[in-house]
Amino acid sequence: MDLSLAAELLLLGCGAGFLAGLLGIGGGMLLVPFLSFILSQRGVPPGMAVKMAIATSMTTIMFTSLSSVRAHHKRGAVRWPLVRNMAPGIVLGGLLAGAGAFSVVKGQALALFFAAFVAFSATQMLRARPPRPDRDMPGRLGQVAAGSGIGFLSGLVGAGGGFVSVPFMTRCNVPIHNAVATSAALGFPIALANTVGYLVGGIGLAPALPGALGYLYLPALAVIASASVLLAPLGARAAHALDVRQLKRAFAVLLYLLAAYMLYKGLST
Repeated sequence: MDLSLAAELLLLGCGAGFLAGLLGIGGGMLLVPFLSFILSQRGVPPGMAVKMAIATSMTTIMFTSLSSVRAHHKRGAVRWPLVRNMAPGIVLGGLLAGAGAFSVVKGQALALFFAAFVAFSATQMLRARPPRPDRDMPGRLGQVAAGSGIGFLSGLVGAGGGFVSVPFMTRCNVPIHNAVATSAALGFPIALANTVGYLVGGIGLAPALPGALGYLYLPALAVIASASVLLAPLGARAAHALDVRQLKRAFAVLLYLLAAYMLYKGLST
């Protein structure tokens, strides 16, 4: 790995870790666009670059989520019953995405899907209307079903699920800080299930770059995971210092910017 690549990945890992703690998004929404750009600049075909960025991003979330959720748990913000109920569905959805749909869908389609869904999530977060006061989280089966959808969608776009789970929980009257903290805890089972799926789906692929294992780019995984683990607790601390409106605006603006880039990427591939 040359020094310029190491510096780029280190900076990216620091930003992803901070945002993982701040917004409960696992860092994937930042990692996928930038990592796909970095890989494309080093000769990886655009479609494969998107897939490698998604898979590598998802794998780093296993490490980032543990660091982030530890900081949130110390503040008593994680709703562990929600984590327990949603985790089985998340694992099922993640395996279906990582081992099945991911290897079949083209990289261009994944980029366009990423852009559309992220823009939708940002719009939902910016809506001024408060949730109906009588709305609550669904029962256990409903939470398992919601987890399945979150795990599957996360596997297709390489994110920790916060872009779906945070809006979903806030619409069910879970306070934003609890939603962010719980989303961070859900990031680990999402990442674990999808990583297993990517490894299965990428068996037999020729390395696109030295250090690549199927869809995973191991040098990027090592650098980004190390940096993001150190920065995630700082982001978690910042999350508890912000008010609800600031947190929602920060989340939405970030998602719009990344959606625009991936739309461009998908249309130009």
